[in-house]
Amino acid sequence: MIKEAIGVGATVDEARENACRELGVETFETEFEILKMPEKKKLGLFGGSPAKVRVYIEISPVDTAVEYLKNVLDAMGAKNLTVEKHDKEDGVEISIEGEDVGYVIGRRGETLDALQYLTGLVANHVDNNYYRITLNTGNYREKREETLAILGRKLAFKAVKTGSKTSLEPMNPYERRIIHTAVQKVNGAISWSEGENAARHVVIGPDPKAPKPQRRNQRGGKYGQKGRYNKFSGSKRGSFDKKRTDTDKPAVERKPLNEGGATGLYGRIDK
Repeated sequence: MIKEAIGVGATVDEARENACRELGVETFETEFEILKMPEKKKLGLFGGSPAKVRVYIEISPVDTAVEYLKNVLDAMGAKNLTVEKHDKEDGVEISIEGEDVGYVIGRRGETLDALQYLTGLVANHVDNNYYRITLNTGNYREKREETLAILGRKLAFKAVKTGSKTSLEPMNPYERRIIHTAVQKVNGAISWSEGENAARHVVIGPDPKAPKPQRRNQRGGKYGQKGRYNKFSGSKRGSFDKKRTDTDKPAVERKPLNEGGATGLYGRIDK
């Protein structure tokens, strides 16, 4: 995106400075072209015209996003913070460091998520291209993902063991996908989402289609049956002639849910 301004002045330098002042930038940050050289008055009384200069600067979506973020942080009263951008393969990560990062993260990262959404929205409006903007501070994102994955796996094993379901707190689409992915790695457990908009949350429960393991009593038979002896060996069938059950089958690989498609916290923000 090109941002430009036309400046006029008695000299070329003066015209350029006036144009830069209009853009709110310093002269060394811009490029310029002279549209018209100044003309002196004839006999000091007649004619003459000022210089006219076009000053322009190329504004990138990332730079616009960083500048917007700095202004928002100042308005929030978050002081002593540094904002840096780092190019990634799938976009740009903007890191925020300083004393007030806890204030910027907010409860369960809600403030950081909101800032990321708004910053990405600003970046996407610079031109017609899509830029993936990620806000992070102190590796908070990585730590949060690890915590959610552990939580999802723990509750999945609980669902298999107890046969009960558990409802989690509301989460954004990206965090719900982390939970779904963790749960789907545990055979016998499933997860799904309930609720609408900000109240949408993940529920983890036992998979009704999963085979039930057959429990055996101490005498080798199923509960409610007496252990029978093999007439050839005289041993209990339950002890030495154990049959293969469905629970002995290898784990079936399941594809993670991609809830929200290409949208969500880290997805494309439509204009």
